[in-house]
Amino acid sequence: QVALVESGGGLVQAGGSLRLSCAASGRTFSHYDVGWFRQAPGKEREFGAAISRSGSTTYYADSVKGRFTISRDNDKNTVYLQMNSLIPEDTAVYYCAARGGLVSLISPEHRDYDYWGQGTQVTVSS
Repeated sequence: QVALVESGGGLVQAGGSLRLSCAASGRTFSHYDVGWFRQAPGKEREFGAAISRSGSTTYYADSVKGRFTISRDNDKNTVYLQMNSLIPEDTAVYYCAARGGLVSLISPEHRDYDYWGQGTQVTVSS
C-alpha cells in the first residue's frame, strides 16, 4: 500500500504558474504508475496527466497538453506537475493517484488507480 500527499496548490493569476507535488510513502514508489486528476465544483473528475513508473512515458489530456508537464523523482518518492500558462478553467481540486500491478500502464481512467491523495486546491483568477 502507498499513501499519497499533494501540495503546492494555491491562488494564482491567469498566465501564472504553479508546481504541484505528490509525495508518496509506503512501498517502493518506482513500482507505481501515477496520474494527476482534477475536479471542479459541480463537474466530474477529469484526467490531466500520467507518468509511467520508470518515468519514461507520459500522457496528457488535450486540455493541458503543452502547458503542463508531469515528472517524477523516484529517489525522492515524488511526482510533480508543473503547470504553466494557467487559465481560470484550470481551477479545481487536483489529486494524484497511483496504480501498481505487474504491468506498467498509464491510464486516463480514474477507476484504474488504486490509491489517491486528499487533493490540493488550485484557483486561477482572471
